[in-house]
Amino acid sequence: MSVQVLIVMGVSGSGKTTLGKALAARLGWAFADADDYHPQSNREKMARGEPLTDADREPWLRSLRGLVEQHLAQASPLVLACSALKERYRSILSGGLEGVRYVFLHGDPQLIAQRMRQREHFMPVSLLESQLATLEPPQEAIRLDVAQPLEANLQTVLRHLRFNQEPCDEK
Repeated sequence: MSVQVLIVMGVSGSGKTTLGKALAARLGWAFADADDYHPQSNREKMARGEPLTDADREPWLRSLRGLVEQHLAQASPLVLACSALKERYRSILSGGLEGVRYVFLHGDPQLIAQRMRQREHFMPVSLLESQLATLEPPQEAIRLDVAQPLEANLQTVLRHLRFNQEPCDEK
């Protein structure tokens, strides 16, 4: 089955939304930001600088799984920007589903923190360290360095989709 859902993942501030929107626009696919699906209690907790627990995340992840399943069932391609930090979270999101591919944004934590300070978001920079500690890099994903220009990362993903290459690490 060809890719119908791309999940752009990484820690907060890695550029998931920016890359996800660019991919969706270029491909003509729908775009969704997982942050928009957080319940208010999760947003408030993060805004206070408190990391979410697995229990906080589970209902959120299950609702995102429903969104992914809906798009797959309707053959309506989707780009989803979602942190998906742990393998367990990715299993909830897409375990057992065909047509889902991950794009992993990774890079220098100082660059990511700098980007976080330059935007308005409910996630404070103080939580970046806990996100990095929680992160379990995916084994199978298109890996992109956040230091690369947006267009270069966009082209890398498009090349992988076009040629259905094996996941690789782009420097």
